[in-house]
Amino acid sequence: MLTIYFSATGNTEFIARVFSRQMGAVCLSIEDDADFTRVLKAHDTIAFCYPIYGSRAPRNMREFVAKHMGSIKGKKIIIFVTQALFSGDGARVFTDMFKGGAIQVIYAEHFMLPNNICNIPLLRKPSDKSVQKQFKNAEEKMVRVCEDIKNGIVKKRGFSMFSKLIGNVQGIIWLGNSKNISPSTFSAENKGRNGVRIHKNCTICGLCVKICPVKNFVREGGKIVPQGNCIICYRCVNRCPKRAITAMKVHLRPKWQYKALRNDS
Repeated sequence: MLTIYFSATGNTEFIARVFSRQMGAVCLSIEDDADFTRVLKAHDTIAFCYPIYGSRAPRNMREFVAKHMGSIKGKKIIIFVTQALFSGDGARVFTDMFKGGAIQVIYAEHFMLPNNICNIPLLRKPSDKSVQKQFKNAEEKMVRVCEDIKNGIVKKRGFSMFSKLIGNVQGIIWLGNSKNISPSTFSAENKGRNGVRIHKNCTICGLCVKICPVKNFVREGGKIVPQGNCIICYRCVNRCPKRAITAMKVHLRPKWQYKALRNDS
């Protein structure tokens, strides 16, 4: 069994590693330097884990799947998504990248974990106590899920028509049709590509250049320059030591930063 995940700020990585530990699965991030074609072909069952953005899978996960489509088809698939709010069909949308029968989904589940959008006033900072509680609940839920899978129980969260309807309320605005690999022209995701601002207190430390999952930053002319490729994952916003980065065309400076359960090292 193989686990493939993308995690922006630690939530989905936690889920992926708990699952892999329980199931004895190989665990890889899509950011790892690995021969994914070989690894994917070598496993019969693959768990895909990703955070939900506007009831859709992140663009870099969609692009990863498109690149390795030939190595994924015919596999048994498990889908785990992390969300701060109910996404409707956040797990089901993964299957829209495949034509009917190309994959066999044997389990799909959603996990509620803390919000990491730190510069929108309506989305308050989660307390340390609530973060710990949500992670504990998620771990306990994953243990139960793994027991289901070991016992051959099939569950597909978010696959009902009602879930799809709820997902489309956000998803069409965020991406467009859930079958899209690339966002539609007028989608929030597409507009967000150029939605990053580097504020004047930036010290050009280069952390954002190092950690961006899609290489959206370069050092140029003695400053950090965004490249118009943002996926709105909020990793840089949450980890910039000077809180000098904002994204999604929302340029209120963050008063707090989300650290999940990991050290900012």
